[in-house]
Amino acid sequence: MSLNKLRNIGIAAHIDAGKTTVSERILFYTGVNRKMGEVHDGQATMDFMKQEQERGITIASAAISCKWNNYDINLIDTPGHVDFTIEVERSLRVIDGMIAVFCAVSGVQPQSETVWNQADRYRVPRIAFVNKMDRQGSDYLSAIAQMNEYLDANAIAFQIPIGSEENFEGIIDIISQKCYKFDDKLRYEVEIPDEFKEEVKKAREVLIEKLAEYDDELMEMFFDEKKIDDQLLKDVARKATLKLLITPVFCGSAYKNKGVQLLLDAVIDYLPSPVDVGAVIGHDIDDESKSAVRHPSCKEDFSALAFKLINDPYVGQQTFIRIFSGTLTNGMPVYNSSKLKKERIGRILRIKAKEREEINEAGPGEIVALVGLKYTKTGDTLCNAENPLILESIHIPPPVIEMKIAPEKRNEQEKLGMALSKLINEDPSFTVRFDEETQESIVAGMGELHLEIIVDRLKEEFKVEVEVGAPSVSLRETLTTEKQLRFRYAKQSGGRGQFAEIEFRIEPNQGKGFEFINQIKGGSIPQEYIPSVQKGIEKTISEGVLAGYPVVNVKVVLIDGKYHPVDSSDFAFQTCASILFKDCFMKAKPILLEPIMKIEVNTPDDYIGNVVGDLNRRRGRIESMRRYRKGSQKLNGFVPLMEMFGYATALRNISSGRANYSMEFSSYMPVTESVQQAVLKEAEEKKRQKK
Repeated sequence: MSLNKLRNIGIAAHIDAGKTTVSERILFYTGVNRKMGEVHDGQATMDFMKQEQERGITIASAAISCKWNNYDINLIDTPGHVDFTIEVERSLRVIDGMIAVFCAVSGVQPQSETVWNQADRYRVPRIAFVNKMDRQGSDYLSAIAQMNEYLDANAIAFQIPIGSEENFEGIIDIISQKCYKFDDKLRYEVEIPDEFKEEVKKAREVLIEKLAEYDDELMEMFFDEKKIDDQLLKDVARKATLKLLITPVFCGSAYKNKGVQLLLDAVIDYLPSPVDVGAVIGHDIDDESKSAVRHPSCKEDFSALAFKLINDPYVGQQTFIRIFSGTLTNGMPVYNSSKLKKERIGRILRIKAKEREEINEAGPGEIVALVGLKYTKTGDTLCNAENPLILESIHIPPPVIEMKIAPEKRNEQEKLGMALSKLINEDPSFTVRFDEETQESIVAGMGELHLEIIVDRLKEEFKVEVEVGAPSVSLRETLTTEKQLRFRYAKQSGGRGQFAEIEFRIEPNQGKGFEFINQIKGGSIPQEYIPSVQKGIEKTISEGVLAGYPVVNVKVVLIDGKYHPVDSSDFAFQTCASILFKDCFMKAKPILLEPIMKIEVNTPDDYIGNVVGDLNRRRGRIESMRRYRKGSQKLNGFVPLMEMFGYATALRNISSGRANYSMEFSSYMPVTESVQQAVLKEAEEKKRQKK
């Protein structure tokens, strides 16, 4: 397989923009499927989980391989729901190019912005597909204008739609000046209608003028009014797309089988191959300041990134990897440089959604699944042991909502533990902790739907019936001032005692998480006990101090201490550090933080007052209101997650079912004094009940 003829692409968008329908049409036209699966009847190839078919949404990213015009395409369909944003994150880390799908009616929506920003983080070149051109209220030019206004996309129309809404019947390619219409599942070329000829001519001039900014030869030809070859335009557009300077925009209606073949042509023409993306840059395993480079070549040392794990009932654990360099063969030993562990490859599988094909080797640019890995998790680097490196990992968002969970039958506690462990392996945005005081398991995730799916999977896949508590918001604790204290921990109870003395300073570390700095000089605490101090602090941080929530954004500077040659131990220094941290933290004006959600509400004008009033009562902050379409407004703002339970029902009631909303996690912010007092009172009450 030629690397120049390979495309690793992802499809990402806001929920309900039509990503999975676009994927299904791509699979049909590339010959993978003989019939088209539909999301609404639960037959979509890419939505093969039972939970996806029941809800008509994508939950897990699905990978599939196909061919178009002698090009190999690895396609990843990602979820649009904010609760599964980790799936988009890990997919964007390993793809080379992206199709951003937009609804022609709704334009740019909140999750459209999220996936766009995620793609910016990994510098993924992208093209845009304005879908649902057949829907009432569709507006191609408005969608492009919104991309430029809200995403700074430099979106440029590469196609002109013929008609819109129920009259949408064809597409004109601006570069080639060819017109296509669609009949059943086929496309055919026709003459450009007379009423569009002048528009196409002007659109081509505008396109040439915009592309001329990125190429001197084209600029010269444009000013000299020379005839410009179609291929030159495509070449310049391709280079500008790969450098993230422009976003070519295409249109169609995937559900009505219009425009998808032209979109596939655009994937080949404008999205990068692994060769275009070039070398991947990691860092030396021993020194982060030293970079390590791997080129997409079979002759280079092997390097790959694990980006997804799934548990298959027939095959066992499958680890999805993207190979960046070198060749991987069956049975080959590899090194997990993130875990410093050796692994051996059992089997290599090429995945076609729920189908799999066993292969003997895989090379650079390929996305495959491995069976037999024991230690590898999401974000880990696999490489040659002789020449190791560490690649950039995957950003994992913090969980914002939690819930108590317990097995219905006491003897199934171990079975539940094993099932939760497998789910944590698959999904790093899902966490579990065990509350020693209440003897309860607390699961945390990205939203109510996320946890609902987890509970459903426990019952369906793992056959564990569970009882769950009501979801609650996952708060955080932090401090607002500096504090420096010293503490001596000494216990003597016959025989060997316990001794440790520590002095440290804690201070706010805004947005940087936990940081531990060792400033011990002269060996006042021996080097072997420094990790014990850090471990004691980290354990306390995870359990919380003020109200039992994890502590964030704190810097601890270890200044001084004492030890005893006989009585000092790892346990003594851990315990001393934990007690001192709690004391210090409580004297550093601690506060609680709550998750704040970015919200967008689409509502008819008649209900705007009710919607705004309701959000204000929920401690919401309105940022902007803009015309959505005739008679409707789009309202953006921020609101605490704590106030949003049951909002879907409330919004339905105040708008007679005509408004809709979407929200996503934005940041953690301090709670109000009254909320903090209420939370602390509740935490105190729980402690009293336990006693």
